[in-house]
Amino acid sequence: MQVLLDAILSRFIVLGRLTVRWPDGAVSTYTGEPGPEAVMAIKDARTVWRLAVNPALAVGEAYMDGSIAADGCSIYDVLDVLTSNLAAEHGGHGIERFRQVMARLTRRLAQFNPASRARRNVAHHYDLNGRLYSLFLDRDRQYSCAYFPRGDETLEEAQIAKKRHIAAKLLLERPDLTVLDIGCGWGGLALTLARDYGARVTGITLSTEQLAEAQARARAEGLQDRVTFELMDYRAMHRTFDRIVSVGMFEHVGIGHYQEYFEIVKRCLAPDGVALIHAIGRSDGPSSTNPWIQKYIFPGGYCPSLSEVFAPLENTGLAATDLEVLRLHYAETLRHWRWRFNANRDAIAGIYDERFCRMFEFYLAGCELAFRRQHHMIFQVQLARDQTAVPLTRDYITDAERMAMSRERVAAE
Repeated sequence: MQVLLDAILSRFIVLGRLTVRWPDGAVSTYTGEPGPEAVMAIKDARTVWRLAVNPALAVGEAYMDGSIAADGCSIYDVLDVLTSNLAAEHGGHGIERFRQVMARLTRRLAQFNPASRARRNVAHHYDLNGRLYSLFLDRDRQYSCAYFPRGDETLEEAQIAKKRHIAAKLLLERPDLTVLDIGCGWGGLALTLARDYGARVTGITLSTEQLAEAQARARAEGLQDRVTFELMDYRAMHRTFDRIVSVGMFEHVGIGHYQEYFEIVKRCLAPDGVALIHAIGRSDGPSSTNPWIQKYIFPGGYCPSLSEVFAPLENTGLAATDLEVLRLHYAETLRHWRWRFNANRDAIAGIYDERFCRMFEFYLAGCELAFRRQHHMIFQVQLARDQTAVPLTRDYITDAERMAMSRERVAAE
């Protein structure tokens, strides 16, 4: 099987350099055009076989188990070489191409996401020990793409800028507007909209851990009269709101449920209301979820192409009043998370174990590289039932952000 994997890598590596230390002590180097470089050690013959027949799943599992290791570099460096070559246009790995075709054909089944399954999928990732997230996220626990207007912001500054950018697009120009936050996480955005913009917010989540934390934060800030958090699937919501926001939740809806999702947004949105959906997408067309991510990180998750989003959206009659694509903002966010995770690795290992740490390292590094080397991006689509609910030009976004920054400076003095 070593001969087969050697042949695959010889054809696969067209950018950069990958050096492999085989289980028998032999060393092979695969070189392409100038690019990233890394050294990977494979510990046993079974791992060689797994890498040859199912690399998309086996690389992550083998790193978690310790049967492959980055040698004199980091797992980020190894994945940089691999993802750079995945993004290159060449023949690649025949078995893996077949697996990708089959994944495309069966993805609707994999993403079938009724309420009961959605709850289990959310619990898999978001009901982990809350201290874990406090060790690598910002102080507000924003577990979604930050916004870097200059590019040199700290993580805290960039997450504040993200909330400010979203609030501007929600047109919170008068107090007491009612807002529905679908997938409210630990409540940071909902609390910000209530505290800084005078909104009355209902946040819904399927995570019991996030719900408890969000409710505790509302009590601690004295905002219980303006913010309510509920354990609820979005499909169970029947109330009407002036504004609807959803950040980092659409990726968990499932491709077969997109039209239903947008119909519910329309049902819950006031006639003159505005909604803002912030989600991960891809710019290279429809695809499927990486099998390792599907199995270990986000079961049922999928990052859609815009063509997959807009077809069901158009069927609902909602107007897309603004669309913005944020390209490398999530790569920078993940870089900050990866650095913080590494800085607190010992503490995280004390909560879980070494295998968990390797899983999370692989997840953060791989996702960062998906945005740097492949075709992942963030899209923010603004929606309205009435197209006149939003100003004619986008100047209002910049104006609102400047006003918010002025208020923040005054409050800090």
